[in-house]
Amino acid sequence: MTDTYDYDLFVIGAGSGGVRAARLTALGGKRVAIAEEFRVGGTCVIRGCVPKKFMVMASDFAHQFHTAEGYGWTVEASFDWPKFLEAKDVEIARLSGIYAANLGKAGVDLVHGRAVLKDAHTVEVTHRDGGEPRTYTAEKILIATGGRPWMPEGLPGIEHAITSEEAFHLPELPRRIMIAGGGYIAVEFAGIFAGLGVETTLIYRGPNILRGFDDDVRAHLAGEIEKRGIKVVLGCQHRSIEKTETGLVSHLENGMTLETDVIMFATGRVPYVKDLGLETAGVDLNDKGAIVVDQLSKTTAENIWAIGDVTDRMNLTPVAIREAVAFHETVYKDNPQHFDYEAVATAVFSQPPVGVVGLSESEARHSCSAGVDVYLTRFRPMKYAFTGSDERVLMKLVVDAASQKVVGVHIVGPEAPEMIQLAAIAVKAGLTKAQWDATCAVHPTMAEELVTLKEKQSPTMSAG
Repeated sequence: MTDTYDYDLFVIGAGSGGVRAARLTALGGKRVAIAEEFRVGGTCVIRGCVPKKFMVMASDFAHQFHTAEGYGWTVEASFDWPKFLEAKDVEIARLSGIYAANLGKAGVDLVHGRAVLKDAHTVEVTHRDGGEPRTYTAEKILIATGGRPWMPEGLPGIEHAITSEEAFHLPELPRRIMIAGGGYIAVEFAGIFAGLGVETTLIYRGPNILRGFDDDVRAHLAGEIEKRGIKVVLGCQHRSIEKTETGLVSHLENGMTLETDVIMFATGRVPYVKDLGLETAGVDLNDKGAIVVDQLSKTTAENIWAIGDVTDRMNLTPVAIREAVAFHETVYKDNPQHFDYEAVATAVFSQPPVGVVGLSESEARHSCSAGVDVYLTRFRPMKYAFTGSDERVLMKLVVDAASQKVVGVHIVGPEAPEMIQLAAIAVKAGLTKAQWDATCAVHPTMAEELVTLKEKQSPTMSAG
């Protein structure tokens, strides 16, 4: 580095992607600083995947207790919300501390404060502890500020609603909650609160939940979450919210009114770019408000890159980390790389959970010229044999009819996220249906169905 700049690289945002890029670059001998306005760890660790998964696990115990009774157990249990919150916050603080410590060990300077671009090489940081803003210069800048919840502007009474971020810190567990949204965050929190004994209503303006997922998955999960006691209202949205002495009244566009104690909006997330000074540095946004980047994550400014949710490419924590690695290889190791966004597995920690990798049936029918073969099964898990439960697992394989490669795997049921991680290896490797079939089953398991599906579905038998 020349003496012209304070740092070789300045990273804005200490989430999973920003931290990985900063550490790799510093370990490679470069001078690196990273600025974070809140807590190190970003959305995933502090107010996203990790605390949400703890909440999912806490809420699922009620269902497990009910299942246990069918096996002869007598269970008397109660739930302590404040105790759970304390344990959750202690663990999140520990994880955030590990992230910060790893940055220090790598030689990264951690700057606590909000960073704003003043020009293409200059960052001004307003520190948490007050005082005058401080200016830093860098040869290269990486933006990894992630996303934030979106709330509908202009909706009367919206100021009384919360987002997923506030849901992690509710002072007490509500008796009734309405969740607006049909994406994975909305569905996951509906399962969380219902599992904790909260009277839960999920409202979504679309025809079914989980837009973008396979239609069979969407229909199956909608039915299964209703079995868990969640009231699902589709094709409708809020007209207004009214605060009364006894709660919050949702006035819906279909004329319904419903009173709850909490209204949570999980209607999407948007790139966190507000007041970052992007225009002063020559960084362009697209029509969705995301930072425009090329295949190698470079922005429209010659020395500025962006990764993660702020680019709105594929908003998943592991993807941001892989983008960070590709950035480091490209910029500092003269080894141009870009992340391959095909066949990335994902999970929805609904109750029951969803695991998906590859194409939906509809997507495959549009991209596979010779058509597709579909293998689908629904069955009651062995675990529920003694309980009288009518819950069902869905497993679906989508196969390119010409190449016979398995191009999509869709699972709804217990341990679906764990199964899909391994199924993703086979899909990514391009294995054929015959190779899946040649794999001996592990019995008795749910996963064995993935290698024993033999009968194709006719087009009229599948919702896709």
